[in-house]
Amino acid sequence: MPSDATPTPRTAPKTPPRVLPGQERFVAETDEQGLGAVDAVADDSAPASQWAEAWRYVRRRPLFWVSAAMILLVVLLAIAPGLFTHTDPRFCELSKSLAPAEAGHPFGFDRQGCDIYARTVYGARASVAVGVLATILVVLLGGAIGALAGYVGGVLDAVLSRITDIFFAVPFVLATIVLMQMFKEHRNIFTVVIILAAFSWVNIARITRGAVMSVKNEEYVTAARAVGASRRHMLLSHILPNASAPIIVYATVTLGTFIVTEATLSFLGIGLPPTVVSWGGDISNAQASLRTQPMVLFYPAFALALTVLSFIMMGDVVRDALDPKSRKR
Repeated sequence: MPSDATPTPRTAPKTPPRVLPGQERFVAETDEQGLGAVDAVADDSAPASQWAEAWRYVRRRPLFWVSAAMILLVVLLAIAPGLFTHTDPRFCELSKSLAPAEAGHPFGFDRQGCDIYARTVYGARASVAVGVLATILVVLLGGAIGALAGYVGGVLDAVLSRITDIFFAVPFVLATIVLMQMFKEHRNIFTVVIILAAFSWVNIARITRGAVMSVKNEEYVTAARAVGASRRHMLLSHILPNASAPIIVYATVTLGTFIVTEATLSFLGIGLPPTVVSWGGDISNAQASLRTQPMVLFYPAFALALTVLSFIMMGDVVRDALDPKSRKR
């Protein structure tokens, strides 16, 4: 009899996989999470900026915290030396010449009978002031020249580049010594800062020029130009903020270099006047007692070395944070 039921198609039986003797069979567990959920990326969070990524990197580096603590200590010594000592660094007693340490005077006395600890604390003010002011002036002067040369280009770039080459050919130390001798009757912190900055802006100008030339052709600059942004607005709001990373790195290291240069000039007797307490001047005065009392020279020299080392370490960390290609693998 004909049947209304639809015949069920017959399928061939599945052949079980061949298992070799001694071979175990493993069955993978069913994945309850689909591929869509696995591959999904949360796009509701704002992308991190370059500075946020840099801060995320440096805060995990112990070297950053060590150098930051050392720099903070030096800054406190320069701003508020009265927090660390109540002794006048210019008060000297010849009766205590080269006397050893005693209560209230942990470093002893120098040849003139001045308290070495007080002079070491107050010496940070002149060194840090020269380093910070010279760095600011160099960044402003060299950054402006380099930014104009790199952004405008053409004849202006050629003229500014030749001027930069002329200053670069002048020996920095020799020019500084000659100018300090010319103004030896008017030596003060500002004189030293201006003379140091007059021959130190060249490297910042070259770095800024190269950074601006590499950034000014980026897509966001082209987009800003397409919407009618002025050249001044594009330079200040788009180009310089994105080209400032190498400038900041170089400025951090240069600050320590200026501190060493000021100490060198003071050591040679052509830097700050003797009335200004500085580490370089104390190191120069301690030469006569180097064989008999070497600790008179050790304390200001150690403070100078520690300060420069802190800025160099900070510069290394900042460079690695802002330039990932320079990180050591």
